[in-house]
Amino acid sequence: MSIYNKTKFSDWLRKSLLFIRRDAWIWVAYTLFVALILCVGRVSYALGIFSAVVTLFVGVGIAKYIDMKHSDTGSVGFVWAIKKSLPLAIIMGLMIVLCWFIFSALANILNGQAEMISYFFFDWQYKSQNLRGRDSRELAIWLYGYANISLIFTLLMLATFASWYSYPLMLFKDYSWSQAKEVGRQESAKQKQAYYKMLAFLVVEAILCAEITPWLTPVLYVLTSTFMYVTYKNFFERT
Repeated sequence: MSIYNKTKFSDWLRKSLLFIRRDAWIWVAYTLFVALILCVGRVSYALGIFSAVVTLFVGVGIAKYIDMKHSDTGSVGFVWAIKKSLPLAIIMGLMIVLCWFIFSALANILNGQAEMISYFFFDWQYKSQNLRGRDSRELAIWLYGYANISLIFTLLMLATFASWYSYPLMLFKDYSWSQAKEVGRQESAKQKQAYYKMLAFLVVEAILCAEITPWLTPVLYVLTSTFMYVTYKNFFERT
């Protein structure tokens, strides 16, 4: 029996962790890359949110590359995974940034702080007063706090305007946005209990990473990417 057939959340979690073990060094390297790229959020919130979303979805392509590498379908190169997933990930990233900007701009206008809108695009925060006196945990919270909010926002946007499976369906099945949304939501509805437990788990972990375990934020991004691929394959690429 394929490890992707069962649909309980606990099984999804176990399978995702086992999946990461297949090529742990690739995931370690990608986690370090994510940790580095997420730091741009303290220069520009727009660029930080964009980078966070792109790295999240590119991680799905890397998961596909690892899966194909260990399957009978033949090996593909790592560069293939990046080229395959990056264009669509960029589009998704721009969409999330646009939605975030609209909400942020409206909030600033309603609060009488319209001049703050420009800070969404550029706000250099790597200053001595922001770095001085922070311990390791406080530094990580300062660096990655926005990334955890970005992850929660992305999950909510997927649940509201798309589906959990929209990105992998568009990437691997060439579905249109509307088709991926409809098919993804139908499949999610069949597995409501596991699906909502998974979303709750990811949101709770993001909240914990925002305050308690901030250095694990890049790890959470990688785990979310793996969850997305493993659950997608569970229903749409059964073997």
